[in-house]
Amino acid sequence: MSAIPSATLAPPLDAERSELLARLTDGLDGNALTWLSGYLAGIAAERSGLTPVALEPAPRAEPAARATVLYGSQTGNGRRLAEQLARAIEVAGFAVRLISAAEYPLRALVEERLLFLVVSTHGDGDPPDDARALVDFLLSRRAPRLERLGFAVFALGDSSYPQFCATGRALDERFEALGARRLLPRTEADLDVETRAGPWLEQALATVRSEAGNPRRATVTTLRPASAPEPGRDQPVALEVLANQRVTGRSSTRDVRHLELALPEGRLRYEPGDSLGVWPENRAATVAQIALLLGARQELPVTVGSRERSLGDWLTHDRELTRLTRPFIEQHAARAGSSELAARAAEPAALRSLLRDCQLVDLLREYPARWAPDELVTALRPLAPRLYSIASSRRAVGDEAHLTVALLETTRGGERRTGAASAYLAERARDGQQIRAFLEPNPRFRLPADPARDIIMIGPGTGVAPFRAFLQDRIATGGTGRQWLFFGGRHFDSDFLYQAEWLEALKRGELTRLDVAFSRDQEQKVYVQQRLMERGRDLYDWLANGAALYVCGDAEHMAPDVEAALVSLIARHSGRDPDAAKLYLQELASEKRYLRDVY
Repeated sequence: MSAIPSATLAPPLDAERSELLARLTDGLDGNALTWLSGYLAGIAAERSGLTPVALEPAPRAEPAARATVLYGSQTGNGRRLAEQLARAIEVAGFAVRLISAAEYPLRALVEERLLFLVVSTHGDGDPPDDARALVDFLLSRRAPRLERLGFAVFALGDSSYPQFCATGRALDERFEALGARRLLPRTEADLDVETRAGPWLEQALATVRSEAGNPRRATVTTLRPASAPEPGRDQPVALEVLANQRVTGRSSTRDVRHLELALPEGRLRYEPGDSLGVWPENRAATVAQIALLLGARQELPVTVGSRERSLGDWLTHDRELTRLTRPFIEQHAARAGSSELAARAAEPAALRSLLRDCQLVDLLREYPARWAPDELVTALRPLAPRLYSIASSRRAVGDEAHLTVALLETTRGGERRTGAASAYLAERARDGQQIRAFLEPNPRFRLPADPARDIIMIGPGTGVAPFRAFLQDRIATGGTGRQWLFFGGRHFDSDFLYQAEWLEALKRGELTRLDVAFSRDQEQKVYVQQRLMERGRDLYDWLANGAALYVCGDAEHMAPDVEAALVSLIARHSGRDPDAAKLYLQELASEKRYLRDVY
């Protein structure tokens, strides 16, 4: 072994430890020394508080089986969990592939040996858009036998909907029916994903260790001081409100706001199609009503788990008060001894109506029950951020992000009820104030890479927000493709969002075509899907010549109606039968020429 000059090494060791080190390393080859350096660096990281950074490691003699982490995600929760699992597998030294269901080659399923699927259920039992092709394939007769596959499913959902986690359940059962081996019991998570995610991640990593054999390599680390965490869902940034302007007329039954927010320089660098996640606060009046119904002071200390906060603080910042869930309704019905409420929770249509029209304060009033403050806080779902499509392009507005926010309002018992986030933004996010927000990238809803490709945008109501960003970006970058917008609202005079901008763009030739539908301006209601049918010949010609088609807005009614209209007009103007027309639309989706952002 060659001697290393002491001036080069300069170890902070005494003579005895230096001799031990020399004996330990004597005769080791390069791979062994590289592994040892990483092992020692990891110990140093733990003892010094420094962050270990993975470098390219030396290969192991025995290659391990690759794990695939596959995700289908509508709002980003599933993607984040899949990324966490993939990072953990990689840090442990195993080969792993992280991939969206939208990018996954379906025929590769027969080659998989170790698959972890994270998939959400969107709306009332629908798969997320990026997983629609995967779900259709697996549930069809074309799906192959998968006897060599080991799998585990993490299902995300919203218990406000009757078909909670339906997509994850269907795929979990289908994998088993196709002969695959279930590695872990299916885990189902409500919107408070973190409470179920931690244990599942540990179990999944343990499964990789037992199933994949030896790690593919040793982990080699170097050290650097820990850096500040990147902005994200758990590390929101404060954004100053520059403008908060109502964009519906005084006679409108809807209050829609245009917000302009200042971005920290160089941070939250969004692209058209991305969303901004906003952490709201519940209204003070709602918090006061609930405390009164509990017979408790807002200042009362309440402990949940290891956290102690005042009751008012819990209800203002940490708990959902405007969105009920089926599990909570069932718990409340049992406490209230109400067979009527229990029956409503068990019947899908009645439950849907209850979830849509009723908030926590209504439930407490109409079905009195005894809740201790700590019991109620524990039973309520954690407050979740709300996502809003960004209605601007950085290339046009600089370090700003614009939002289009409709104030959600209902009336119950003569009292006005509002949504937590929309009321927070519309009523309290005033000029000069700050809101807590984070960027939620949406790579499945992007402008075409080719600026010469035509685009068709269908966005009724606030669904038009991302298309304002699309048009701004195409103008700023000098895109040569044509732009066609379909917009719908209730009344032309009061609900034509961004009317002046669209008409000016149309006049300048930056917006090629504009078709609108205002449902309440005539006796017979007219919606965007009817305009699509009326313009079917031209719309199909645009598609046949390579246009990309975008839909944004309501998932429950608008999106299915628009899709049905598209299938019908494609069949009519291409000579296809309805099944072939539907297949054509699916092919457009696989080519990223039919993209939806529905909620």
